[in-house]
Amino acid sequence: MISKARLQQLAKQHGTPLFVIDHDELRKNYRNFRKHLPRVQVYFAVKANSDPAIVRTLFKEGSSFDVASMPEFMIVHENIKHLPAKKRQEWIWDKIIYANPTKPTETLEELNQYKPLVTFDNREEIFKIKKHAPNAGLALRLKVPNTGAMVELSSKFGATPGEAVDLILEADKQGLVVEGVSFHVGSQTTNFENYVQALSLTAGIFKEAQDRGYHKMNLLDIGGGFPAPYDATVKPLKELAKIINTEIDRLFPKNIQVLAEPGRFLVASAGYAVSKIIGKAVRDGKTSYYINDGVYHTYSGVIFDHCKYPIKSFKKGATSLCSVFGPTCDALDVVSMAENLPDLQRDDFVYSENIGAYSHASATYFNGFPPAKVVHENQ
Repeated sequence: MISKARLQQLAKQHGTPLFVIDHDELRKNYRNFRKHLPRVQVYFAVKANSDPAIVRTLFKEGSSFDVASMPEFMIVHENIKHLPAKKRQEWIWDKIIYANPTKPTETLEELNQYKPLVTFDNREEIFKIKKHAPNAGLALRLKVPNTGAMVELSSKFGATPGEAVDLILEADKQGLVVEGVSFHVGSQTTNFENYVQALSLTAGIFKEAQDRGYHKMNLLDIGGGFPAPYDATVKPLKELAKIINTEIDRLFPKNIQVLAEPGRFLVASAGYAVSKIIGKAVRDGKTSYYINDGVYHTYSGVIFDHCKYPIKSFKKGATSLCSVFGPTCDALDVVSMAENLPDLQRDDFVYSENIGAYSHASATYFNGFPPAKVVHENQ
């Protein structure tokens, strides 16, 4: 955890807007995940925050990686490019999954040299992989319930259980190897029953595949969705882990390799945003503060991630209900319409915690305002 005093010091030193990453928190979150889910290999979902320094810290911790584009793949690859060719290939095979079910042909052609593990969820993708990345190993992405997730994914990704084994057998017919099944219960899932249902559905796919003569699957990818502790209503990982561990041990033999793709859980609590008040007005009887960061920048998760990041003041005092707007000349740039803040003045600093995931990763240069400067602490 980075203290309020340190955040203010960094803001004075570097200016604002500022995006601060605490690498001690990254390491703590990774080790916590490994502690409670010891059978599960951690594949960090790079899209949550693709900063190379974050990837480097998790690489040093022993993490594997879930990538969804060639730029993300190359950020990870930068950490192993010095290895001898054989060791580098073995590392890629064991430690990277390209978990985007639909890939451009150009990407597949570039990936093919690395013999990657990739996901798929439809017939067209099988033929595409066969033609453009025949060296790839496959994992079928299964559609599972996303009930109660903050970000629903099942409408865009996943084969239905009824078609799953047909697709596995079609890939086998094309000479490709389907190594296992993956699923995703939705991002920031607080409904733990999603995992129970997903694991049960996946076990059924394994059994049906075996009953129909396919015996090459030894991999279970339980995806992401592990909730970050945004507030006190989010149950701790250890409660979810008990459920997952029990169901995996009940449904899957010990020889099945289990992996997961946590993103938000690893990086959300490691991120801080610090900005300053650049303007102040009273609108409809309510104080409105304008800050030099907003939804086109670090607070992009308000729009894209359906997430809220409370704005906090370094000052103490009686509070009132306020609005907080970003710096751009767009009425969409609303950070919050309901924050309780003390009386603040121009150039006062404000901050948000738990903003490390899906925030700076989707920041833009809209309206000429650049993304916040990134500062790394405790590397």
